[in-house]
Amino acid sequence: MQPTRSSRIQSIDILRGIVMIIMPLDHTRDFFHYSTLTNNPLDPATTTLALYLTRWITHFCAPVFVLLSGVSAYLSSRNKTPGEAGAFLIKRGLWLVFVEIVIITMGFSFNLHYNIISLQVIWAIGTSMIILGLLRRLPYKAILVIGLVLFFGHDLIWYATLPQSGPASYAWKIFLTTSRSIIPLSANHVIADNYAILPWTGVMLVGYALGRWFDKDYSSPKRRRWLLLSGYALILLFFVLRGLNGYGDPAPWRHWNTPLQTFYSFFFVSKYPPSLMYLSATLGIALMALSLLEGAKGKWVQVVSVFGRVPFFFYILHFYLLHTILVAVFFATGHTASQIITPHVIYAFRPVHFGYGLAVIYLIWIAVVFILYFPCRWFNRYKMEHRQWWLSYI
Repeated sequence: MQPTRSSRIQSIDILRGIVMIIMPLDHTRDFFHYSTLTNNPLDPATTTLALYLTRWITHFCAPVFVLLSGVSAYLSSRNKTPGEAGAFLIKRGLWLVFVEIVIITMGFSFNLHYNIISLQVIWAIGTSMIILGLLRRLPYKAILVIGLVLFFGHDLIWYATLPQSGPASYAWKIFLTTSRSIIPLSANHVIADNYAILPWTGVMLVGYALGRWFDKDYSSPKRRRWLLLSGYALILLFFVLRGLNGYGDPAPWRHWNTPLQTFYSFFFVSKYPPSLMYLSATLGIALMALSLLEGAKGKWVQVVSVFGRVPFFFYILHFYLLHTILVAVFFATGHTASQIITPHVIYAFRPVHFGYGLAVIYLIWIAVVFILYFPCRWFNRYKMEHRQWWLSYI
């Protein structure tokens, strides 16, 4: 969703561009790192500092992407009636859900049979956008309150006794508690649900409310000050909650054999589903970045902003490019057609015992970002020069 561009919201394009550049690093690791299918990169018992940081830095991508989708939803709705804005959000949300299931699942898996349908961040954005569209007729303050309740209160669910089987258990997982849950559809088809809806809806609604700070009549110094203070507050909240080791994350940290392993444990917060501690740490830094990036200048700003203006386009392309490279490497390293599909693995052409170290991962990631800059630059120019209705959906 693309708001009218101006220097006042350039910080949004910059920050979104930064997270879009970082994001393929995690998927490159998924496709090409030798331990992706055997070890958790955040597990204090098995990880290394380089691997841990490679995974942790990508934690910023999903929450920033969802938050800024909410901001963009607010900015794009300013010239629409509540009914028009709500209808557009619902239609775009349904379109995003379709794209996740059909287009992105294919890019992620290269499995023509769709044996595993993966629900990831676009699913979370799409479903949250539908909910925002339904809420759009409510007063601004009501949307803000609902967003804050979901954002700060969704971890209360861990204190409840929930159904462990049957349709009710799947409903709770889909909306609040999924941790990469597998939902069977048939003997040969399952849904891999990675993103619980309502915690991400909270992020989008807060982003929508945050959009008011980017109104044209809202002063820049005031906006920057509030963004900075909000960022500081969330980071402080993270350290307080993590220090207390109670509410805010389903898994407490503990002391390990070495200080470095204890460090790993302390910052190993839940993304699936996103805990309050996870959101506080990532979005606290993101809000501070929005403040500091306002007014940024230089060639790097122009380059990064290209990715930030066409994030959805970039997101789809990067899966297909990465997986095409994977297919080429798969056959170049002597693998055969009989090894294309590995049982219980979503990625085709990705055997369990396959892959490279981090140096190769970073080289592939840099190459992918470099290659995709050019189609993204073209599409950004196309969007600026054309006004077809369908462009607002990409």
